[in-house]
Amino acid sequence: MKNRMRTAAALTALLALVGMSACGRDAGGDTTNAPSQQAVDTGKATGTLTMWAMGTEGDKLPDLVKKFEADNPDVKVEVTAIPWNSAHDKFTAAIAAGTTPDLAMIGTTWMGEFVGLKALDPTPEMIDPSKFFEGAQATTVVQDTSYGVPWYVETRLVFYRTDIAKKAGITEAPTTWEGLHDMAKAMQDKGGSKWGISLQPGQTGSWQTVVPFMWSNGGEIVNKDMTAFTFDDPKNVEALKYYQSFFTDGIANKAPAQGTTEADFASGAAPMFISGPWMMASVETAGGAGFADKYDVALMPKKEISASFVGGSNLGVFKSTENRDAAWKLVDFLTTDTTQVEWFGMSTDLPSVQSAWDDESLKSDAKLAKFGTQLKTAFAPPPVQTWEQVSASFDAQVEKVTKTGTDPGEALKTVQQEATSIGMG
Repeated sequence: MKNRMRTAAALTALLALVGMSACGRDAGGDTTNAPSQQAVDTGKATGTLTMWAMGTEGDKLPDLVKKFEADNPDVKVEVTAIPWNSAHDKFTAAIAAGTTPDLAMIGTTWMGEFVGLKALDPTPEMIDPSKFFEGAQATTVVQDTSYGVPWYVETRLVFYRTDIAKKAGITEAPTTWEGLHDMAKAMQDKGGSKWGISLQPGQTGSWQTVVPFMWSNGGEIVNKDMTAFTFDDPKNVEALKYYQSFFTDGIANKAPAQGTTEADFASGAAPMFISGPWMMASVETAGGAGFADKYDVALMPKKEISASFVGGSNLGVFKSTENRDAAWKLVDFLTTDTTQVEWFGMSTDLPSVQSAWDDESLKSDAKLAKFGTQLKTAFAPPPVQTWEQVSASFDAQVEKVTKTGTDPGEALKTVQQEATSIGMG
């Protein structure tokens, strides 16, 4: 507890980094022109609602909304399931054509873009933003205003083989950067594993693993008033250099085969990796009976704080809706703690509402409970319209750093130049 105040200060700074807080405030910007958040009537929902949702959520959601329809007999919810790989283009086309649904599941990194296109309705005051995890709520806020709610969340932890760690003389999970590196090296040298840890060497989405190390080090991606990118911050350079060390020291594979993380973890070839809760079922299937007792998960290692990436999906109501009140009532229903627990049972999606984690179905699972703990210090990228382009530039430079030994400082200077050229939208 001796570092609690320092940690709290670091957390406050990082929340300011993304320009948001659980109360929907931005660290900078002009609040006088914030869109009004119109009230929602208190009666029963009526009429027809159209909703889009991706992947498994789109398939399972119709069963969940039956209770909402039962509670509101004069409303009908029509859910359309759409594939993730075509969802972004489908949304932007619908926004341009004015044919959006009433409400939808929206990827967290799309919020800034869709708000920039003036497509989303501000979140009404009927929904209390403080009930959500701070990092998750932050993904809904653009320029001081919330434009949706977190629906479900995910974050990343360190998965590690406890049996191989024990063989290497390690009985406790690493808690620091140095500890993670040393443990990976020991599992390779003394535990008999081919590699110490599996890390993504660049390519799409690698920023989701690398940027948390920057946040952990007190680094920033943008300045506090959201006017400039700060990728070349020395703290970010130090974090990327640390990430690079796993590859230059031969602890992580520079060219891993795609789709082999679970198999390599089960075989012991790569006894550590960083990923989300969905991997629990995958590695246990790969490992077979009894494998659940051979691994554990640990919070992300700490420099200034233990930081991780917060992902998942949000719910948003489109401005074009002709049934706004009913749409927000459905959003409210989907984010009550009772509904969130029920949805977890149906989909295994982790609740964005903090009180839902008090349910026995979540807190009784020791591994799962650690994801709930990590969510308290999990952060999102800044809500800029161009994040998809900017992150692609970052991913490309991470690949050069890990595979060809490019200097991390030079790589981040390139990202800084490209991001500045792309702009924030």
